[in-house]
Amino acid sequence: MNRQVARAYRQAIPPLVSLVFAAIVSAVIILALGENPLHIVSVMLRGSLGSARSLANTLEEATPLVLTGLCVAVGMKCGLFNIGGEGQLVFGAFASAWLGVKIAGMNPVGHVALCLLAAGLAGAIWALVAGALRARFGAHEVITTIMLNYIAFIVTNYLVSLPYFKKPGQIPQTEDILASASLPKATLLYEHTRLNLGFGVAILAVVLVYIFLQRARAGYEIRAVGLNPLASRASGISVTRSILLAMGVSGFVAGLAGAERVLGVHDHFISPFPYGYGFSGIAVALLARNNPVAILGAAIFFGALASGGAQVDMETRVPRELVTVIQAIVILFVACEYLVTRLGLLGRQARGAKANE
Repeated sequence: MNRQVARAYRQAIPPLVSLVFAAIVSAVIILALGENPLHIVSVMLRGSLGSARSLANTLEEATPLVLTGLCVAVGMKCGLFNIGGEGQLVFGAFASAWLGVKIAGMNPVGHVALCLLAAGLAGAIWALVAGALRARFGAHEVITTIMLNYIAFIVTNYLVSLPYFKKPGQIPQTEDILASASLPKATLLYEHTRLNLGFGVAILAVVLVYIFLQRARAGYEIRAVGLNPLASRASGISVTRSILLAMGVSGFVAGLAGAERVLGVHDHFISPFPYGYGFSGIAVALLARNNPVAILGAAIFFGALASGGAQVDMETRVPRELVTVIQAIVILFVACEYLVTRLGLLGRQARGAKANE
């Protein structure tokens, strides 16, 4: 147990150091804008955690980031850089809106569960396209997932313009989902909130992904392939199966993020669909070092930046775009640390291979 605690501390230190350096650079930028960094931090904390409304906004912003962060983390555990979460999310959102509008007469629990399942499957199928291309032809998933993102945008934009899906009017969007498909709002925290049961779904996803990766045999094989695919294949692990499974699970949780946005926030699918969650999930996963439990905290941190940034924009001369700058700075420092660690690991593997020759 002491070893696990010590290991957790060691893993937590690099992201914390990255956050400290990011805070220093951000403070310099704020000073250059003529504002007091401590005042900006105070306003941001008040706007993200200072009231029940602020806390609800923070958790609502964090919900899709938890799921897209898990999407990236599962792929990374298998040595795959799935940056197609955006396209997988969009397909999941469209699938949930379709069933949320077209299927009537179901009880709310069954209808919501069906929409979530359809969204997850839509995201998984779209991710498996890139997984199959990687496993069968060696096509790099970074390239294929980027291309698949654009295809997902174009296909869903076309589909929502068809009379079968489109709500009458000039705006390309579906009809509002039926009440039975709507995720309940967290009104106990704040009456007029967009925070919904999707946050509970995100927490459940964190628990299930953690158990899958740490306790299930398939999760162990995924992690083994991510560490050394050659050794894994030599020990009898199917690398192809692990790649496909990792991409399928990755796409499934991304699809859930799209469903949460439709069923709990927007109540319909609109073209173009609100974007950015898939790419922000990369930052969340990097900051959490692909640890499913830490992803929850990292997502809440970025959610707090987003909700606090709106307050900063209203009360100071600092634009809310500063939040995007801070996110980028955090990513740069975390990515540099991750790159150094990864290069060190590759170097040790290369030296080990030479020693065995």
